[in-house]
Amino acid sequence: MRKDTENWLNMVEYDLTTARQMLKTGRYVYVIFMCHLAIEKTCKAIVCEETGKVPPKTHDLIYLIGLGKIKLPSDLLDFVGIINNAGIVTRYPEDLAELIHNYPEDIANKYLNKTLEVIECIKQDPRLKK
Repeated sequence: MRKDTENWLNMVEYDLTTARQMLKTGRYVYVIFMCHLAIEKTCKAIVCEETGKVPPKTHDLIYLIGLGKIKLPSDLLDFVGIINNAGIVTRYPEDLAELIHNYPEDIANKYLNKTLEVIECIKQDPRLKK
């Protein structure tokens, strides 16, 4: 496994810990943001292994999945599409009050759990085995 791949995976764990802490403190928009970031970094770890290069500076999860040739079950791929769109509005909010309203605790908790499923699935990829 490449050193930069390991670094991406370490950052994933750091971001997931941050997401959990944000959930505990009621900062639900940041839970969504950190979930997107954790999936992004997991995908970038695979891209490192697939291409042998540093991954592109993009936040587009669908693009990274294609570039890394990542296989996900359809329900997880559907969720990645949803959180991919959420990543844009949490990164560049036009109306903070509306954003907070749209991502209450139950949604943030659901997104975190689904994110964990996506990451666990991606980490089963043989390219991430040492």
